Amino acid sequence: MSSSSNQVMSVVLTVWLAIMNTPALANDDPFQSLNREILEFNDAADAVILRPIAVAYDETVPRPIRRGLMNAYDNLSDVNAALNALLQGRPVYAVRNTGRVLLNTTFGLLGVIDVASDIGIEPYETDFGHTLARWGAPEGPYVMVPFLGPRTFRSGIGDITDSFMSANDYVFDDDLITWGSRGWRVLEYRVDLLDAEDLITGDRYVFIRDAYLQSREALVNDGVVKDTFSDFEEDEWDEDF
Repeated sequence: MSSSSNQVMSVVLTVWLAIMNTPALANDDPFQSLNREILEFNDAADAVILRPIAVAYDETVPRPIRRGLMNAYDNLSDVNAALNALLQGRPVYAVRNTGRVLLNTTFGLLGVIDVASDIGIEPYETDFGHTLARWGAPEGPYVMVPFLGPRTFRSGIGDITDSFMSANDYVFDDDLITWGSRGWRVLEYRVDLLDAEDLITGDRYVFIRDAYLQSREALVNDGVVKDTFSDFEEDEWDEDF
């Protein structure tokens, strides 16, 4: 790993230790005013840049090609999930994801075909934010990150750590390919959101925040979610946004 990567990991470790010493707070959104401003900025940037590209990409690139590329990307992601499963003390899940990688890499043409799912071996979906939760790290405040969208302190540190644990860094020793693939994955994620745009109702900020926090809760609790959607101040839904 490069010296710059080591420096980044040192910063990640420092921030993570700070989070570990921060008390967990329910419905913690102390940066709401700033978060709303960043959401407005993200929405404006999305409308001008990312959404038009996502629409054009969705309309021009055939779905079978996109599916194959996604399968190959997810195959590398299964390596990361296997590592996190080990860190979580879940060797069975680690073995399952390792088996998926072996099957899909060999019989699935380097992961282009998801052979493992076809025969019933489903992936264990996890990340380092989930691993931190298993270790007892508090979630920390909710934050809206410029260009990247919603995070919590814990999931944000997890994302940074996962990016440096990524199999991409070891399979492709080329920064252009590594960051290019990450940019492409963001584009695919934006395409997936095109159909969901009309589902957002009420206060857009609250809707996005609650949906994100519930998705994180589902991940760290193995699919179990307490029904607390919009458990923040109820009057936030009454705002015209």
